[in-house]
Amino acid sequence: MPTPPEAEKQHAGPEEGDQPPSTSSRDAAPPAPPRRSPCCLCWCCCCSCSWNEERRRAWRASRESRLQPLPSCEACATPSPEEVRSWAQSFDKLMHSPAGRSVFREFLRTEYSEENMLFWLACEELKAEANQHVVDEKARLIYEDYVSILSPKEVRRAGTGVGGGGTSGPLTAAPVPQVSLDSRVREGVNKKMQEPSAHTFDDAQLQIYTLMHRDSYPRFLSSPAYRALLLRGRSTSSSEA
Repeated sequence: MPTPPEAEKQHAGPEEGDQPPSTSSRDAAPPAPPRRSPCCLCWCCCCSCSWNEERRRAWRASRESRLQPLPSCEACATPSPEEVRSWAQSFDKLMHSPAGRSVFREFLRTEYSEENMLFWLACEELKAEANQHVVDEKARLIYEDYVSILSPKEVRRAGTGVGGGGTSGPLTAAPVPQVSLDSRVREGVNKKMQEPSAHTFDDAQLQIYTLMHRDSYPRFLSSPAYRALLLRGRSTSSSEA
């Protein structure tokens, strides 16, 4: 049976020397925030890591640039009459002219096939990129926008042109237009997307280039827009003479 001093020691608990040093609220370290397991290897947008934030910003920029209207011809650099006439000589001359691409893209928009030019331009931009991380990102964006059968949807109004050119009508979800690729080329792109490079879409880009050349280019040369540019050039030449 413990003696009274021993009993008092048992009820008093551990001595001061055995207790850990007290810390004031000012010196106490704040609790560490909960850590989230990284999911940067996934292509969902479920996490808030900087990698996915960059991807979402690039995605929004890509989507917004497609929906922006083209500048009017007055806002573009006016091509010379010689340059306008050269567009009828070959499709290559048209596509190598910035003003020619702008006018041709406007024509493609009237035929609801603007995605062909947008895809071609995106591939040109990809081939000029040297940073592999950026190449991976741009390649996946191009694939998701123009090639994948699981492309996201954009909202437009029923009864209006592609991209929602009007202001009336109910909002409907329409698939983003895909470029028309044959099964061989599409399968080749799918395989190359396992290790994307700046030339992942070379075969697809060539096929779309050929499609625009054979299908849209002859109609462009007969379009009122191109004839108007030719007439403007002739009138300018006559006035200068």
